[in-house]
Amino acid sequence: MQIALNEDEMEKLYVLKQVKERRLSQGEAAHRLGLSDRQIRRLLKCLEDQGFEGVKREKTQGNRTFKSDFKAQVMKVVEEKYGDFGPTFAAEKLKDSDGLPVNRETLRQWMMGAGLWKGRTRQSARIHQSRERRSRTGELTQIDGSHHDWFEGRGPKCCLLVFIDDATSRLVSARFEESETTLGYMRCVQEHVQTYGRPVSYYSDKHSIFRKTQKDCVDGRLTDTQLHRALRSFGIELICAHSSQAKGRVERANKTLQDRLIKEMRLRKTTKRLYAYGISPFWYTNVMHF
Repeated sequence: MQIALNEDEMEKLYVLKQVKERRLSQGEAAHRLGLSDRQIRRLLKCLEDQGFEGVKREKTQGNRTFKSDFKAQVMKVVEEKYGDFGPTFAAEKLKDSDGLPVNRETLRQWMMGAGLWKGRTRQSARIHQSRERRSRTGELTQIDGSHHDWFEGRGPKCCLLVFIDDATSRLVSARFEESETTLGYMRCVQEHVQTYGRPVSYYSDKHSIFRKTQKDCVDGRLTDTQLHRALRSFGIELICAHSSQAKGRVERANKTLQDRLIKEMRLRKTTKRLYAYGISPFWYTNVMHF
């Protein structure tokens, strides 16, 4: 049987043969190969017992290498329950719900190997000047409505009203409504104020709920909306952003919710009955990870 040796292994074999022929001492061989005397003695014994195979580098598994049956168990659960999950979210659910702790990067490689996940290439994005966060919690709250098929056919399409604290990016309030309406925002504002107190300002887009359009002018003047008047009566300022990038924190929160909250509700078999009562704080801590 032929044994293929690389250049380093050939050099190791040559030096060991010189040691056996007593042309080199073990100390000189160790210095030449960059090994210890103990390693030289081990290699000499391997050479005597196994022949040329004794100098080949052994392929050993690392201490962190998972056994094949554990990997098979993990991938079976992923295919059955988390097939469309991202590796990070799937690793969290495997640990919390299934008792199968596995590193997200390890799971990413396994999912890519099984064709369940495709590596994403970083795209060049347009550079926008970031607005500095407010210095205190509750000083500014970004608000927005996210229209989506939240229940994946288990219930009617609806709108999730999302409130994000600007200083911490914490989800402070969220509520399912049939559509984005003034009354829905008032209910969400009421829940937010009762839970966290009155904020200094709300930061929204230029939806007609927050700002009148030219069609709604009275004698050439823009009038306040019902929500704007209600907030002003509580001493809360309403600021309308000029672009979606300006309120990017709540926009990113919407994308995270559309990815994670939908999957959480699917696992819990949540139906349309949920949006009549809003979302409890239990959902915040289990779904949002900023």
